[in-house]
Amino acid sequence: MGAASLAVIALTASCAGSSAPDRRPSAGARPPAGSASASAQAGAGEKCDPLRSLRPPAHMPTPGGAMPSGTAMARIVERGRLIVGVDQNTYLFGYRNSDTGQLDGLDIDLVREISRALFGRPDRVQFKTVPSAQRIEILRRGQVDLVAHSMTITCERMEQVLFSSDYLDSGQRVLVDETSPVKTLADLAGQKVCTARGTTSLTELRRARPAVRPVAVADWTDCLLHLQQGDVAAVSTTDNVLAGLSAQDPATRITGPRFTYEPHGIAVPKTTPELVRFVNGVLARLRASGALRALHERWLGPYGNFYPPAPRYSD
Repeated sequence: MGAASLAVIALTASCAGSSAPDRRPSAGARPPAGSASASAQAGAGEKCDPLRSLRPPAHMPTPGGAMPSGTAMARIVERGRLIVGVDQNTYLFGYRNSDTGQLDGLDIDLVREISRALFGRPDRVQFKTVPSAQRIEILRRGQVDLVAHSMTITCERMEQVLFSSDYLDSGQRVLVDETSPVKTLADLAGQKVCTARGTTSLTELRRARPAVRPVAVADWTDCLLHLQQGDVAAVSTTDNVLAGLSAQDPATRITGPRFTYEPHGIAVPKTTPELVRFVNGVLARLRASGALRALHERWLGPYGNFYPPAPRYSD
């Protein structure tokens, strides 16, 4: 199916690539504790470390068995389903598969593994698709149990929600038409650059010097359409998201070095720290078994060196 068709399908779904060197995001070294980029430290005190999450329990409950009394996990199992906020417009992470009509992607697979750890089966999930700008709001309102939505962990967001351990490292770069002379963000000075509302990417574009002209839209597929139609000169966000956009349109390329550092986590309400520990236990098992690495290879292998980072925990 053509690139434009893929983008339109993703954009209009209203229910709930090439391996050339320039298309492969550069991996960038992971900074030591306390030295995350300005994006990851926005609005935070000196003691904030966005790479640290709550330690998993010493012993995980048996999948499909009784969960500890009074916990979020017990309430979820009693309800009979896990309710999760996800994306349906980010190819490779959370998107609606046009062949099956089902949600698919790395984030979706991680949610199914959490369901498996709770219920002993991967399909006890109610997905709620939500725009990037509303991810924290639906958590704080208690409309979902967690959010798995290609979400960067920042100190500013950590004041409002809790995050799992980092399951994906990436960084912000630029996507342009393959005929564009642009090599870095600085080459886009004064030009329109598309990104999504409610994201760290929009914050970084507003900080950019020399200045660009950010165009904020609801979903990443909107950005791809704007680029295809010549309404913007580029799209800028984390290179994992750009990899999905580039995979949908081979006439685009990812360019320039990373200019932010972006650890990704699964978000939960501050009122349920035990659920963060449980999710971290699931991620720890996936790391130990090699399954998390396999998921990265399945979804991102052709597009860059996106390997599961080692977790950092606090008590």
